Amino acid sequence: MTTEALPEVENPDSRTAGWRDVAALIGARLRRRAALIAGAMRPLAWVLLGLMVALWIGGQILGWWELTVAASVIAATIVLCALFLLGRTAYDVALDLARTRVVVGERAVGALKLANPSNRAILPSRVVLPVGSGRGEFGIKRLAAGEEAEELFAIPTQNRGIVKVGPVSVVRGDPLGLFERTHNRDEPIDLFVHPKTIAFSGQSLGFLRDLEGLPAADLSRDDVSFHTLQEYQPGDDLRRVHWRSTARTGTMMVRQYEETRRSHFVIALSCAASDYVDPAEFELAISIAGSVGLRALQDSQHVDLRVQGRSLPSNSGKRLLDSLSGVEASKPKEGGLVALAGVVAATMPLASVVVLVSGSEVRPEDLRASCARLPYGSRVLAITAAAGQSPSLRRIGDADVVTVGALDQLPIALQKVLA
Repeated sequence: MTTEALPEVENPDSRTAGWRDVAALIGARLRRRAALIAGAMRPLAWVLLGLMVALWIGGQILGWWELTVAASVIAATIVLCALFLLGRTAYDVALDLARTRVVVGERAVGALKLANPSNRAILPSRVVLPVGSGRGEFGIKRLAAGEEAEELFAIPTQNRGIVKVGPVSVVRGDPLGLFERTHNRDEPIDLFVHPKTIAFSGQSLGFLRDLEGLPAADLSRDDVSFHTLQEYQPGDDLRRVHWRSTARTGTMMVRQYEETRRSHFVIALSCAASDYVDPAEFELAISIAGSVGLRALQDSQHVDLRVQGRSLPSNSGKRLLDSLSGVEASKPKEGGLVALAGVVAATMPLASVVVLVSGSEVRPEDLRASCARLPYGSRVLAITAAAGQSPSLRRIGDADVVTVGALDQLPIALQKVLA
């Protein structure tokens, strides 16, 4: 007895569901393509598209075939321009700056390298390199498989600041400028434009409290700088008794020392716009702060840089200048020089030297109040940036106040303080 297999009956519902899935997939792809084209359309393309629709409707209503022909020509033009978006732009992009730190006024030189890693040619395209608020554009020729292209560029730096270079964008478009497709490549690079500074030599303004410290006028019972001998007083450490002198004089004598101080050098830079006549005077103050800070770092001192609202990294010359590159005028609610001096006194009470840097708009009474608020025992130097004035030196209480009219006057002005 043989058994015959029954023919399978196809379910109509499964066939319908399959066609629905295929239609949904095709529809999703078409929507993605349409969204890609719509995102690449520039304003001129939208104007032409609206004009095409208006001409087509007008031709159908009025029966003017000329309007219909014009609409067809515009439609064909839009379609042909959209074809320029097809193709790959898979460049390998490398952005290289010869130096990421320059002084204001210098040029930053770099190179932009593009390579085609695929096995197919890449059509000509345009590469956009954002530089701060501006941008540079490069026309890249057709690159065959494995071919490379290199573009050199120079960035002028008229103003101090931190400039973002990149990210590089590869732009594909049509000759009429109706469509433009952008692909970002690489990561942006920070270009630090440092303020101008001046190098000068001379005695350090700071003090030291370490084994190689400078002695101060304050006397101490326990330090490393020997000063003299004195008679024993109740409470003196017996380890400090000088036995030879005690045996010779018959009176117990103990050693007395001079207190030494650490190299804690604080620079308080006022960023209040009301303290300065104009932005040029503010830039002069920043250059003064940078020059003094570099001199203190060369003297192996611990430098703290303070502005309104925050303390800036300054443990090396590079970080000091990087910090000053990003300094901007503060808001009025953050206060001026007097408020800044109060913050320094509260947060850095053991400062050896405090240098206040401000502009010519600071009133003498505010300058006096600022110096009075600083930590007791610190040496205070106030430097006033006053563009165009001659260097001068005056005293306010125990503080030296120096007026500097140009950056090259700073060494002469500080020599008067150290004289």
